[in-house]
Formats: sequence, structure tokens, C-alpha cells
Amino acid sequence: MSLHFARAAVATMFLINGFTFATWASRIPLIQQHLQLSAGELGSALLGTPIGSLLSLPLAGWLTARFGSKYVTIIAAFVSCCILPLIALAPSALALAAVLFLFGSAGDTLNIGMNAQAVSVENQWGKPIMSSFHGLYSAGGMLGAAFGSVMAEAGFMPLQHFTIGGIIGMVLLLIFFRWLLPNDSPTDKSKPLFAKPDAVLWWLGLIAFSCMLGEGAMADWSSVFLAEISGTTAGLSTLGYTAFTMAMMSGRFLGDRLAQQLGQVRLIRLSGLLAGSGMSLALLAATPFWVVVGFGMVGLGLATVVPMVYGAVGRSQTMPAGVAIAAISTVGYTGFLIGPPVIGWVADFFNLRTALIIVAVPAFGMAVMASKARS
Repeated sequence: MSLHFARAAVATMFLINGFTFATWASRIPLIQQHLQLSAGELGSALLGTPIGSLLSLPLAGWLTARFGSKYVTIIAAFVSCCILPLIALAPSALALAAVLFLFGSAGDTLNIGMNAQAVSVENQWGKPIMSSFHGLYSAGGMLGAAFGSVMAEAGFMPLQHFTIGGIIGMVLLLIFFRWLLPNDSPTDKSKPLFAKPDAVLWWLGLIAFSCMLGEGAMADWSSVFLAEISGTTAGLSTLGYTAFTMAMMSGRFLGDRLAQQLGQVRLIRLSGLLAGSGMSLALLAATPFWVVVGFGMVGLGLATVVPMVYGAVGRSQTMPAGVAIAAISTVGYTGFLIGPPVIGWVADFFNLRTALIIVAVPAFGMAVMASKARS
């Protein structure tokens, strides 16, 4: 089997994962309206996804180590596509939270499986390609969001929209699954279900934590900051997050070449300095233009960090790739979850400009920790 086909198959799994999540996320307002949920009720229901994701990570790593990433990837992608229409059928906030718990579990199981596959492809490819896979996840998210806009404009209800989206994902899976790498063999059953990372993996986990804290903060607070602190109109307030996501996607497609030219340690160091400087610029800026520029710098800075960490973790000699990726994903994803609420609490005591320093400090910290990322 050509390695090029394997790369295309793994890239498609990343695309499916990003597409299915964005397909659901694009219709959240309509589902909130349909179920007549308050902001608080919706927020509680939405917790189902991250809780399902976080709790599934150790099991996903174990399954990948035991049965191989190919089978875990195929089954998780299939389940994600099947669950998507069920979200639209949820009759209450509690039912929505339960379905989202399953959706988050399937999505992050797919995340572990496909990243283990990506590590195997990269190792055989002979040069860095991990960042491009994550770029396809970002591209899938943008396609899903655009698809959602088209379906909403055409008058399709969420059930119709999600069913079509699930079918699209299924078709892509059926076309490409056969080319996933088959030689990611199961490991000895004596391997532990819950693995404690060694010192190097903990440093990589802290780098992932710092990066994903920034990603979560930008997703939840960039538009609020641009609107409330910089005085832009509601219509312009999304430009900051748009700049962040576009820069992140672009950076991921450029990341493999940069990693090859600069090396992993130097690129993480430069990424941390760029992200920290971008956030500092945004916080010190007096005009919306420079805030948007700063947010774009943050996106470029954070773009390649997690792909490089996953690549390094997947080459660990102390535990199977799936278990190692799941362990570090748990540490990193914790940053994604706790960053936004901590920023909100700090903003209540001071202001949002001060609270967002919480993003800049760990970003500069990544530059300091970069030398620990050697694999």
C-alpha cells in the first residue's frame, strides 16, 4: 500500500473530525431556541461534550494500545457520524447533555486514534508532516461552519442538516478507511490502562496545557475583549477570533516545513514568543486594528505547538503511542477547560484586559520549556 494513500486516509479522518464538530456547533443557537433553554441551561448542557472528551481519553488510549489505532479510528469516526443526527432529536437540556457526552467521547476517541495513525505515517514518511494533519482538522471545522451557514440559509432544520452531515462523513470514511495503516499492532496486555507519564512527557504535557489554555481563551474571550474593551460594534467583534482561526490554520499548513527547517525545539520556542508577543500587543493596543493583528499573531504562535507535541509524544519509548497521546491530551485538554472560566473569575475582580495576561504568561512559558520537548 502506498504511503501517500495512508497519508490521505489519515488526513481525511482529521477532516471528518473537524467537520462533524463544526456541523453541530453551527446550529447551537437554533437548538437553544427550539428547546427554549436559558443561557445557563445551555451552558450546563454544553458541558456534556468536554466532560465526555476528558473522561474518554484514558480509555481511548488503552483501546488504541490494545487493538490498534486503525480499528479505533474507524469505529470512532463511524460512531461520531451516527451520533450527529441524535443531537437534533434531544427533547430536553438533560437529554442534550447526555448525547453531547457521547459525542464528545466519540470525538476524542477518534482524536487519539487518528493522531496515533498520524504518528505512524510521519515516522515512515521520514520528515515532519504532523502539522498538516491538524491543519486539515481546522479546514474541516471551517467547512463544517460554512456548510452550516448554507443549510441554515436554505431553511434546513438541524435534524436534516445533521443527517446530511453525518452521511457526508460516512461516505468519506467508507472511501478512505481501507488505506489506514494496518501495522499499528496491539501491544502486550500487561501494559497499564492508566499510564503515568515520565518526566519528558510531563514537560510536553505542560507545553500542551499552555497552548490549549490559549486556544480555549481565544475561543471564549477574544470577541468579548474586542467588543467590550476596544469598543468595536457587535458585527466587528468576531474579527479577532476570525483572524486567530485563519492564522492558526495557515500556520498549521506551514508548520511541517518550518519544523524541518528550524527543528522542533527552536520552533516551539519561537511559537511561544510569537504567541506571547501577540497577546501582549492585543492587550496594550489602543485600536481594534492592532488587537486583531495581535490575535492573528497568537493564532500563528499556537498553530504548530500541539501537532509537534503529539509527534514527540507518539515517539515515546516508555509507553504505546495511543496511551502516551491520551495521557498528554488529558493534561493539555485540562488547560482548554479551565482557562476560560479562570479568566472570567479574574475579570470579575479586575478587568478582562488584566485577566487575559493569563494567556500571555503561559505562552512565554512555552518558549522557556521548549528545550524539554526533545524526543
